Amino acid sequence: MRISRLYLPVPLASGADVVLDGEHAHYLRTVLRLKRGFDLTVFNGEGGEFAARIVACHREEVRLAVGDYRPVDRESRLGVHLGLGISRGERMDLAIQKAVELGVGAITPLFTERCVVQLDGERKAQRLEHWRRVVWAACEQSGRNRVPEVLEPRSLDAWLPAAAGLKIFLDPHARGGLRELEPPVGMVTLLSGPEGGFSDAEREAAVAESFTPIRLGPRVLRTETAALAALTAIQTLWGDLAA
Repeated sequence: MRISRLYLPVPLASGADVVLDGEHAHYLRTVLRLKRGFDLTVFNGEGGEFAARIVACHREEVRLAVGDYRPVDRESRLGVHLGLGISRGERMDLAIQKAVELGVGAITPLFTERCVVQLDGERKAQRLEHWRRVVWAACEQSGRNRVPEVLEPRSLDAWLPAAAGLKIFLDPHARGGLRELEPPVGMVTLLSGPEGGFSDAEREAAVAESFTPIRLGPRVLRTETAALAALTAIQTLWGDLAA
C-alpha cells in the first residue's frame, strides 16, 4: 500500500510527538481515512522527510509520533522561476499543480493586458492562499520535500525588470526554439501568458528586458498547456533528464 505524505509547516524532529491542528487532523482522519497505527511520511518544506506513525486518531486529537529522518532530495538541479499570466479557475490551478510536479522553484502570478481575472484586496489574498494550497498538495503527491514559493501577484511591467538567469517567454509568433539557446548557468526565468496571450506591447517590453521569445511548435497551445510543455522541455534539455 502506498504510504501517504503530509505537509506540516511546523518544526519536525525524530522522537517528537506532533498534535495536528484542526485542518490537518480533518484531512488525515476524514479525507485520507487513516487510523491509529498507520504509517505515513511527513515533511515541512525545509528539505528531507520523516517517517511517522499515527498514535492517536479521534475527534478530540490526532497525534503523530515522528520517526527517522530521511535526507531525500527530489529537486531539479535547475532552478526555474515561472511567471504565469493569471487565467480562470481550474486552468490556473492545473498549471500551478503540474508546474510543481515538473520541478518549478517559484511561481509569480501575473496581471497582463488580456488577463480576464480581476483580483483585489481580500479576493487577491484568498486566491493566493488557494494557490499555495494547490502547491502543498502537489508536493505531497509528487514527493517533493521543498515547497515552491507562490509570490504575491504582480503586474507584468513590475515583474519583468526583476527577472534573472536565462530569460525566456513563450510566443507562438517566435521563430526560434529552446534547442537554439545556450544552456543556462544557474537558473531559468520562464514567462507564460494568460488566455489570449501577450499583446504586442507586452512582447516588446519582454524583449527590452532581455527575454528571448521561443515557440514550442506549429500549434497554438492553451495557457495551461504551454507552460507545462515548456517546463517539460526545459527539464529534458537542461534539468532532470539532461545528460
